[in-house]
Amino acid sequence: MTSQTTVEKASREPQNTAVPAPAKGLRGHPWLTLFSVAIGVMMVALDGTIVAIANPAIQHDLKASLADVQWITNGYMLALAVSLITAGKLGDRFGHRQTFLIGVVGFAAASGAIGLSDSVALVIVFRVLQGLFGALLMPAALGLLRATFPAEKLNMAIGIWGMVIGASTAGGPILGGVLVEHVSWQSVFFINVPVGVIALLLGLVILKDHRAENAPRSFDIGGIVLLSQAMFCLIWALIKGAEWGWGDYKTLGFLGGAVVLFVVFALSQKNVREPLIPLMMFRSLPLTAGTVLMVLMAFAFMGGLFFVTFYLQNVHGLSPVDSGLHLLPLTGMMIVASPVAGAMITKFGPRVPLVGGMVFTAIAMFGMSRLEVGTGTLTMSIWFGLLGLGLAPVMVGATEVIVGNAPMELSGVAGGLQQSAMQVGGSLGTAVLGAVMASQVDSNLGDNWTAAQLPPLSPQQLDQASAAVEVGIPPVSGTMPPEIAQKITDVAHDTFVSGMSTAFTVAGVVAVVAALVATLAKRGQNAEAGAGVGHI
Repeated sequence: MTSQTTVEKASREPQNTAVPAPAKGLRGHPWLTLFSVAIGVMMVALDGTIVAIANPAIQHDLKASLADVQWITNGYMLALAVSLITAGKLGDRFGHRQTFLIGVVGFAAASGAIGLSDSVALVIVFRVLQGLFGALLMPAALGLLRATFPAEKLNMAIGIWGMVIGASTAGGPILGGVLVEHVSWQSVFFINVPVGVIALLLGLVILKDHRAENAPRSFDIGGIVLLSQAMFCLIWALIKGAEWGWGDYKTLGFLGGAVVLFVVFALSQKNVREPLIPLMMFRSLPLTAGTVLMVLMAFAFMGGLFFVTFYLQNVHGLSPVDSGLHLLPLTGMMIVASPVAGAMITKFGPRVPLVGGMVFTAIAMFGMSRLEVGTGTLTMSIWFGLLGLGLAPVMVGATEVIVGNAPMELSGVAGGLQQSAMQVGGSLGTAVLGAVMASQVDSNLGDNWTAAQLPPLSPQQLDQASAAVEVGIPPVSGTMPPEIAQKITDVAHDTFVSGMSTAFTVAGVVAVVAALVATLAKRGQNAEAGAGVGHI
């Protein structure tokens, strides 16, 4: 059976679209299901940002090199990005309840193992395992929500789900800073163990398995291998591009390899009985638009947030905890706006909230491009809050468009696709905006240095200074006279802010493009096939 036949069969077969009677007891109750999966999702989302705060302490305690510390983050990111769609397929095949619970147990166990590790090599190994188990957990959570909630309440559920992810992501630096400063770096990982136990117990009691009647019964092993290799090449090129150089043969080789592997994967899917990703899914223009929109949103958000942390800590001199507190307007607005966005999307459809959300995001990005070295907290808070207001409907709406326009039996794959789009967009945004920043600093630092009448630098010294300024750190030493150190600090911060301004302008343009893409979105055609189908 070809992929086209599979999807056409899914569209012809009658689905039980009746809204189920209210659940009796705990098992299968929609809102309790949401609460249960939110605990597990919070654990993974929090880990995406909380670990960055612990990295310096890990480096010092375990005598790790800079490359080792980078692998603590890169290993996790690669494992997560490469595995998401395959993990979603596992949920479609064996049931999302089972894959969710396995993901929770594995993620919590790997976290505890990291805390007990006495070498950076073990930390990296268990971080990779964290990524693999996190990939099992995230698409399964969306699959459970899709199967449990009736269509008219699905957007509200996804809104709360998005709120949990946004709040956890933005709250990671605050919690991480508190734990590292007052407990230890190990506590950043140990905290996942009790959270995982709670998520497991709730899941065993509350979660009910839902499986579509025509759920997949086999695996496309060749497709899994090809897609995993393609995703690895793409994400690895984005991670290493700044270090190698974007024109370097290694960067171009990995990018070219990714393109070739994606093409071979797409061709292979046409002749497989049960393909990993039936390409007919992308004949749905709204689903395709939702995927592209998720990539563009993550590009602007993750890429922009990357510079905000350096701006707050290295230019304004704030501690990690204080930096996190300055981001509370962003976090708070996402918490408030996400469920509201879900209600609006249910009532009016996703198009207007998505377009409006990306417009607000673009305005916030252009506003943040005007931040200066001495910009006050109030002005920053306005732009951060507006960014949260813009991101909330996009996180909710794009997720609903992707998952709701996929057949029920492919809800796990759709959830994996949504998460993969976020990973690719975030990596792409960090890489591209990082390259923009590097280019601006390289172009301007020498002239600004000379204009400040500072002692001339050799080409090697200028390269070293540029590397520090790219993250907002002034290249000063304790032996410099105070007046020279202050001049260098002023030049470094002005140059960094100028580069950040250009990067935010690029992010704003991307957000405008995303607003145009959002005009193609519409309500999920298959969302009504969710609740009540195939209860097991």
